[in-house]
Amino acid sequence: MNPTLEIFSQGAEIVTGQTVDTNAAWLSEHAVNMGLTVTRHTAVGDKLDDLIALLREISIRADCCICTGGLGPTSDDLTAEAVAKAFDLPLEYDAVAFEQIKRFFTLRNREMPDSNRKQAMFPKGAERIDNAWGTAPGFSLQAGRCWFAFVPGVPTEMRHLFLESIQPALASRFLLHPDKLVTIRTLGIGESDIQQRIGAIEIPDHVQLGFRASPDDVQTKLLFPQNYPEAAMTALVDKVAAALGAHVFAIDGLGWASGDLVFTVGQLMAAGKHTLAVVETASQGLLAAKCLGAQWLLESRYQQSLEKLGQSLAIALNADDLPSSAQAIASEIYQTGSAEFVLVQLYSGDDKTFHDKDQAIILYNMLLTGDGSHQTTHSVAGPIERKQNQATLLALDLLRRYLQHKEF
Repeated sequence: MNPTLEIFSQGAEIVTGQTVDTNAAWLSEHAVNMGLTVTRHTAVGDKLDDLIALLREISIRADCCICTGGLGPTSDDLTAEAVAKAFDLPLEYDAVAFEQIKRFFTLRNREMPDSNRKQAMFPKGAERIDNAWGTAPGFSLQAGRCWFAFVPGVPTEMRHLFLESIQPALASRFLLHPDKLVTIRTLGIGESDIQQRIGAIEIPDHVQLGFRASPDDVQTKLLFPQNYPEAAMTALVDKVAAALGAHVFAIDGLGWASGDLVFTVGQLMAAGKHTLAVVETASQGLLAAKCLGAQWLLESRYQQSLEKLGQSLAIALNADDLPSSAQAIASEIYQTGSAEFVLVQLYSGDDKTFHDKDQAIILYNMLLTGDGSHQTTHSVAGPIERKQNQATLLALDLLRRYLQHKEF
């Protein structure tokens, strides 16, 4: 069995929701990839007794724990004091840590406040974790069953300290057998439909099947044991992906670079040395924003009104015939521009419908390429932010399907 890890986040701002605890999610992902079993996420405010109680509980039930936050110089930073009282370890002054803190201020031509001296006080027996990214050094120690690592809550500092110090320490302290996670990314299909499509596929008992829905995709996750045969793993992933068909746009975890839909489209466009011009309506410029910096995106224009779009191109458009309007727009841009592909996004529905979360718009996408035109039609409902995001993704997905030679 893999060692168990708990993640302990300290701070009233986390408990009250003023700050989203992105640290816990980031640490969990990296810990699981290492082969650790993450059993709990716990957040505690700035109350000394609560911190002491939790530290003692964790020392009994977990093999290791990473604690973020509470290492600053102010009165509400209580981590070192809580550790000292929880395990009867007096705080001791660390001269090296103090010099590092002073140097941080000196390099910035600032005078160090007296309160920062507190950050150089560690529980007896603790090992200092140097922090070149801020004023708060971390520390680690063994207490009971558990090896604890305490790091600042600032995400950039926490991540550097984890990668530079904590990850190597965990790898040397524990015998780790990381599982293999494969993620099949899909668009345009929901979790229940995925479950139905793959229901007849036999998933071995020791392979964990899970799902995760996000605004940009739905992920089907297969977690394989460390010693699972490579050929059998690939065969099962291929079977699941085949059942989901053209909705699959990427598969993570099989050894090649993968990512979200924008990343996938970018890789395909770059590989084929293609170029694109885009006309956006419902996505309101979000498509161009998601592709920021992409050299293959030569031109993007946004216009909410079909009438004004026609005027800007000096062509007549028919709001009652979106396919012919899209064809006219794409042809004009194709002939006058230099892009190899033209992607046009139009929708039916007035401005009131677009802003009404209870009403759907009909989204029409057309891709003009050298070998003809390709179209998709979708009904998109929900708040305006969802309509905008879905319009972006579904337009890009038409391009992706063409580049991957999938059905439309």
